[in-house]
Amino acid sequence: MKPLINENSLLALEKLSKPCRLCPWECMADRTSPQLGKCRSGIDIKISSYNIHTGEEPPISGTAGSGTIFFTNCSLACKFCQNYPISQLGNGKHLSIEQLADVMLELQERNAHNINLVTPSHMVHGIVRALTSARENGLKLPVVYNCGGYESVNTLRLLEGFVDIYMPDAKYSDNAIALKYSGIEDYWDVNKAALIEMQRQAGKLQMDSSGVAVKGLLIRHLVLPGRISGSEKILRFIAEEISTDTYMSIMAQYHPAHRSSEYPELSRKISAEEYEKIIDLAEKLGLKNCWIQDL
Repeated sequence: MKPLINENSLLALEKLSKPCRLCPWECMADRTSPQLGKCRSGIDIKISSYNIHTGEEPPISGTAGSGTIFFTNCSLACKFCQNYPISQLGNGKHLSIEQLADVMLELQERNAHNINLVTPSHMVHGIVRALTSARENGLKLPVVYNCGGYESVNTLRLLEGFVDIYMPDAKYSDNAIALKYSGIEDYWDVNKAALIEMQRQAGKLQMDSSGVAVKGLLIRHLVLPGRISGSEKILRFIAEEISTDTYMSIMAQYHPAHRSSEYPELSRKISAEEYEKIIDLAEKLGLKNCWIQDL
């Protein structure tokens, strides 16, 4: 059985949630009251769904699928979010700690390769309790922390030994752009520090003999139309400050969603030329472990 996260870390995470400083907003909301924080969430765990997902990157989905749990709400407010009914509207249901632990064990029984926590940052105080309970009752799967990349380093440090695989976004390399499209004024600064901490904890992505990830860092980057996301600067940072061995998923799947129609520059898909330029740059920078998509 995997070692459990220590009680001091559990207590520290719970303390950070009251008043709330779990994410970089540090909005100090009393989430045990009707007051909601920047993530629009109370203190309880709330999920929209859970299932076996086969559409993740190859080492995450593998052959049997990833055991995904989608947590509702988000500390970001992306105007183009493709999951906005979950992230922005908060559609979902409340679960107790033990119910969430049972979900994790059920996904293991259904032969998932991992427990994939999707947008977990604002609920980690409860998630770690559920994970500890699930491990005490036989959970052995690696844990994937699938997040938007806007993460508190203080919180991440408390997750060491709890998370096996970090799968963050690197969305923008310009704080002004992040503020315009996601409502975050310091995204790039925070994201860089978070990626460095994740790399320190997990290191290069490691896979078993069947090609399924067991530990490490996998960074996702969604290419936006018109070079909005600042992909070039992101790739240079990863190559120069993280490692050219870093595994990356460079995604071409952007399509207008949610409030994209309010921004003409977001109202179209990316072109083949735009995407190919980013792929070519990744190769020139020596980023050799990249997944690419067909347009």
